Amino acid sequence: MTSTPIDNFKRALGAATKAIAGEPELEISFGGDVAGIVRDQVMLPSLPPKPKPRLIAKARGEADALALRLALHDKDIHSGNMPQSGPARQVFEAMEQARVEALGGRHLSGLGDNLMAALDARALKRGFDKPDIAKDDTSFAEAVGLFAREQLTGRKLPKSTNGIMGAWREEIMLKAAGRFDDLKTAVDDQDTFGKFVQDLIADFDMADERANSEEEDNQDDESQENEDDQQNDQSSEDDQEDQPGQTEVSDADAIEDENSEPQDMVDAENIDGEQDDSEQSPDANPQRPQPTNMPDPYTVYSTAHDEVIKAEDLCDTEELERLRGYLDGHMQGLSGAISRLANRLQRRLLAQQQRSWTFELEEGMLDTARLTRVITDPMSALTFKEEKETDFRDTVVTILIDNSGSMRGRPIMVAAVTADIMARTLERCGVKAEILGFTTRAWKGGKSFQDWMAAGKPPRPGRLNDLRHIVYKAADMPWRRAKRNLGLMMREGLLKENIDGEALDWAYRRLMARPEQRRILMVISDGAPVDDATQSQNKSGLLESHLRVMIDKIENRSEVELVAIGIGHDVTRWYKRAVTIMDVEQLGGVMTEKLAELFDDGGRR
Repeated sequence: MTSTPIDNFKRALGAATKAIAGEPELEISFGGDVAGIVRDQVMLPSLPPKPKPRLIAKARGEADALALRLALHDKDIHSGNMPQSGPARQVFEAMEQARVEALGGRHLSGLGDNLMAALDARALKRGFDKPDIAKDDTSFAEAVGLFAREQLTGRKLPKSTNGIMGAWREEIMLKAAGRFDDLKTAVDDQDTFGKFVQDLIADFDMADERANSEEEDNQDDESQENEDDQQNDQSSEDDQEDQPGQTEVSDADAIEDENSEPQDMVDAENIDGEQDDSEQSPDANPQRPQPTNMPDPYTVYSTAHDEVIKAEDLCDTEELERLRGYLDGHMQGLSGAISRLANRLQRRLLAQQQRSWTFELEEGMLDTARLTRVITDPMSALTFKEEKETDFRDTVVTILIDNSGSMRGRPIMVAAVTADIMARTLERCGVKAEILGFTTRAWKGGKSFQDWMAAGKPPRPGRLNDLRHIVYKAADMPWRRAKRNLGLMMREGLLKENIDGEALDWAYRRLMARPEQRRILMVISDGAPVDDATQSQNKSGLLESHLRVMIDKIENRSEVELVAIGIGHDVTRWYKRAVTIMDVEQLGGVMTEKLAELFDDGGRR
């Protein structure tokens, strides 16, 4: 079988990665969209058949960063010097990756160029070029790592980091610029470098975090022992244990619970190698947490009663037809307005799809327009042409709709009709579209809640309701076959509670299984996650915290483009790319405009 240019590139990249890592037997695979090291296997993002130069440079930089991590990083030394948790740990991780990359690029200028290309791509993706970047613990740790790269390598940072460095450079230089002279002398010695980084952390007034963390662990252990001693005398007080916020969670318990959860996915480390799978902190909140208010790690009591179901399997064809007619009858005026907006979107997309060609090539499609030249001059060589690709032809869009009870009435009607018309419009333009919905199977807990009650109501049960995830239109299903399915949203009793984090993860995993190179996820919601059974039997903030974790994963550690629309609910505090509307009648215009923006900017973040 003939090898394609991309196959040859992957082989060359794999060989270079093994050579830099010094591990000839290293296993390397391509797939997904996150570069990382998982169980001693290097995972690199998949590449399109004809990657652009910036994608090639980014891929080389990601591979080089991971290879250097394997070659120059000692996990035991690292864990021995590293703070236990919090912002201090984030700074330590960023500094170690800066050391590894500075050491690796010292004598190989080409490798250094690759690392800078990967850094530039990551900075653009994370929004480090924005002047109004949030000044929190996470952005501070990033800025310290970037400043260290600049100091240790002598290379100027890319312009894509101007926003974050403009926010933090002055403070870093004021508190700790003198420390970097010592750090430069210790780049070759990881242990000494780590101790110097501890001094650097002290300059930032973070030195007490490690001691405090250990002290809190001891206090938690003591309180747990006291609870165990008293447990036999308190059997009559079980109801008090079931109240939210009654039980403190020690760090050790949190880590154990998180690792034992079967549904949690272990993400590969990011491009900078800031954390590997053996060192992942259970405290991934971007804001500095308060230990006494931290929610429990997200767990699920039972998945036995969850369901992912097609709309046509929830009711018979005759009822779907009736519900679709009911929907159309109530939304005739709105359908016309949304259709006009959709036609405008279609014209914008089709304008970008005008065919354009590159001529005078040595291979490709025969340029028949120039055959007369060959006839008049037989010595002239044949010429070929190739059609230029457009950025959005290989694209899939998922529309994820909140099917909670608060959407009942006009909001769910508008959402159904708008999603329906958007899917039809995208199909006309050759873009695959998927429509999904999420709710629960029961109010205030279903069979999972009953199972928990029968088991004696163990504390901190995690999610206690039964999920219902609905596929109204699969990406490969033609619109004409899926049209009636949208009527299901009008069915009495369908809309119940909403567990957004797991719904987002479900939609994300469906997208990642698609073959398209570009993936867009649009979320339509009218409120925060709500599930009475779960919220009453766990610490407060469990569902919200998990939603934030999932949003961070998709926005910052994947190539999926995530956009949210809130109906009467401020979603801008959750999502980076979001808009809030107060009148449901605005939904059609906002969805149209957001999709147009995504296609106009060609996928840039």
